[in-house]
Amino acid sequence: MYFGMLTGNAVIDCGLLAWFLAQLIKVVLDLALLGKMEWQRFFSSGGMPSSHSALVVAATTAIGMTDGFGGTVFALAVILSAVVMYDACNVRRSAGDTARLVNKLLEHMEKLTAEDLAGNLREVMGHTPLQVLMGALLGLGVGLLV
Repeated sequence: MYFGMLTGNAVIDCGLLAWFLAQLIKVVLDLALLGKMEWQRFFSSGGMPSSHSALVVAATTAIGMTDGFGGTVFALAVILSAVVMYDACNVRRSAGDTARLVNKLLEHMEKLTAEDLAGNLREVMGHTPLQVLMGALLGLGVGLLV
């Protein structure tokens, strides 16, 4: 059912489409839940669903659909998808937790002035397991449909 949408490569196009949809869903969810349109969310990481998970699972699914699920390329794609999702859920989330803690500490340090601080650290870097799962399911759906 692939129609050569963007690059002519089904694997790349599935990954890009899943990423695009995940980022668009984040903007729509912000509008629905917070009542405000925040287009910068389209280009940021973190949040529901995980665009990283959507991208890698869509690409992995497309590889399986085009080259078969028993080959070494599919196996490698599954392993790399697992690494990306683990990182999104654990390593990047821990970095976000650390940034949140440092920002709280800096708020209470009376000796520092605003000029001393370059700005707060970015706190939304990783994903909850649910966000990773939802991104993976989105990617799976895109890979199967496209």
